[in-house]
Amino acid sequence: MIQKLKIALLSLSLIFTLSFTSLTPTVGAANIQGNLCKGANQLTVDTGEAASCATETAETAPCDFNCVLRKIVNLVSIIVGVVAVIMIIVGGFRYITSGGKEEGVKNAKNTILYGLIGLIIVALAQVIVRFVLNKATTT
Repeated sequence: MIQKLKIALLSLSLIFTLSFTSLTPTVGAANIQGNLCKGANQLTVDTGEAASCATETAETAPCDFNCVLRKIVNLVSIIVGVVAVIMIIVGGFRYITSGGKEEGVKNAKNTILYGLIGLIIVALAQVIVRFVLNKATTT
């Protein structure tokens, strides 16, 4: 019975998540790009597909070693962050469905704690990598 309840809750949360992401309003990329160009005191150039700034942006500039390393760290951080958030959610479901049993509650709390520790490590890794790259490129 508890297993069926878990499956039903996970299914409902997945459906809710997917429907919520599809219902969120989208903002035009040209609008955002135009506002960014205005904030940087640059002209907006309409290329037909999307607006872009008149000067070279970070997306069109050639990527050096620091850029590649930063992209890799960002990708790994996103993956680890998503896994940590999923573990926190799983720990919450385990806590709810533990039925007050000490062992189940203890395991659920540990899962939530380890998920939070994972998020903290990801955030600190981002800060450390950015600090080291900034110091390495300025000297």
